[in-house]
Amino acid sequence: MLNIAIIGAGPGGLALALRLQQKGFNPTIYEGAPELKPLGVGVDIKIYGVKEITEMGLLEEFQSISVEAIDSIFYTRYGQMIYGEKCGKHMGYPHEQRFVHRGDLQMMFYRAVLDRLGPNSVQLGKRCTGFEQNETGVTIHFEGLDGTKSSARHDVLIGADGIKSAVRNQLVPSSSASHYSGVAMWRGVTVMPPFRNGGTILHIGDPIAQGSMIVYPITNNVDGKGNQLVNWVVEQNGQPKSLEDWNQRMDQGEIAHNFDECKLDFVNVGEIIRNAREVYLYPLIDRDPLDQWSFDRVTLIGDAAHAMYPRGGNGLCQALVDARVLAEKLAEIDNPAEAFKAYEGVRREFANRLVIANRGEGPEVVRRIVEERSGGKPFDNIEDIFPIAECEKIFLEYHRMAGMQRPDDAGPLGFRDEGFFNEDRAKKAAVENDIAGAKGSARA
Repeated sequence: MLNIAIIGAGPGGLALALRLQQKGFNPTIYEGAPELKPLGVGVDIKIYGVKEITEMGLLEEFQSISVEAIDSIFYTRYGQMIYGEKCGKHMGYPHEQRFVHRGDLQMMFYRAVLDRLGPNSVQLGKRCTGFEQNETGVTIHFEGLDGTKSSARHDVLIGADGIKSAVRNQLVPSSSASHYSGVAMWRGVTVMPPFRNGGTILHIGDPIAQGSMIVYPITNNVDGKGNQLVNWVVEQNGQPKSLEDWNQRMDQGEIAHNFDECKLDFVNVGEIIRNAREVYLYPLIDRDPLDQWSFDRVTLIGDAAHAMYPRGGNGLCQALVDARVLAEKLAEIDNPAEAFKAYEGVRREFANRLVIANRGEGPEVVRRIVEERSGGKPFDNIEDIFPIAECEKIFLEYHRMAGMQRPDDAGPLGFRDEGFFNEDRAKKAAVENDIAGAKGSARA
C-alpha cells in the first residue's frame, strides 16, 4: 500500500487523511505545532463543503458544533437593504450551508483522524524543513521544538501546510511572497443574543471609504444562557500591511464607531464590535496562482496550492474538494506521479480562476456598486439605482463560478468570458486595491 505523508494538520490536511482512509490508505500527518488547539474565528461552510463533510460521515457531529445558515443579506452603511437570498436547503440545495468556529471544525476532523487512523497517525512537534525525492520515494526532514533533527521516508508527500507552505516554497521558491490587497482585516467574536432568525449573515457598509463588515453566528448557546458566539470581520481599504500573523490580538478601539450610522431594527452593529470577546488584525493576502502543483511524487492542496481572499467563503471549502479528488485519483491510478497530475488536471484551473476572481471582491461587489451610484447617500428606492434583476445576475454568476449553481438557475455552469467575474475585471479591481494599499503604506 502507498505510504503517504501529509504536511500540515489544518482542516485541509486532516480532511485529506480522512478521505484517504476511506479509500484504504493509512497516511501519516506531520505538524509543526506541539499541540493542536481550537484557534481562529469563524468560517462559512458552503453547501458543497457540507456535502464533503457529509460524505466523510461527520454531518451529525458537524451540525452539533455549527449554526445553520438561513439568510444572506446585503446592506449599505446606513442599514438600507440592497439584496438578500436564502442559504442552503432554504434555497433548495440538497445540503445545508453552515457557520462554524474554525478551531471547532479542525478539532472535529482531528478527533475523527485519531479514531479512524489511530493515535500515531498525527505526529506533532515536527516542522517540515525540506525534502528530497527520487524515483522510489521522498525523504522528508523535520525539526522539533528543541532543535532536534529527524527524517522520514515515504512514497509520496502532500503539502497541506497553508499559505506559508514550506513544501510549496521549496517546489516554487518564487511563490514565497504574498500578494497584499491593500485591505486590513479585523476579525472578532462577540457573545450576544441571536439576531433575526439566529442564522443570518449580514454584509454591511461602504467598501470604498468607510469599510465593510460581515457578521454571522458560529456557535449556538455558547454560554448555556441561549446566547450565540457571533463572528464578525471588518475590512478597511488603503491600509499599510500588518504582520502576517493570525494570532495578532488587537484592541477594537480604532474601528469601534465605524458602523454606528448603520441603523438596523434587529441589532446594534456598533455594539457588536465594542462588546467583542477577542479581536485580531490580519492583512488580506493571497498567493499568485501557480502554473504547477505537482512535481513527481510531491503535490499541494488547500492554501498551499491556491491561497485566496476569503470572498464568498470558498477557501476552506475548496480544500475539502481537493482532498476528495486527490484521494480518488490515488485510488484509481497506480502510478502516484500520474495520479497527482490527474488531480491537478481536475482542480488547478478551477481554483486558480477563483483566486483571481476573489481579488475582484466576489459577491461583495454589489455594495461598491450601490455606493458609487448613490454617491454615498441614502436612497429612496434601491430599484432606481441598482435594479434587482441586475443584482440577481451577478449573484447567479458567482454561484456558478464557485461550483454551486443555484437550484433556480438554468444557465450554464462555470466561468464565462463575457461574465461579470471575468479575469480582466478581477485584475482591474486587484490593481485598484494595490494602489489603495500603496497610498496607505505611504501615509504610515
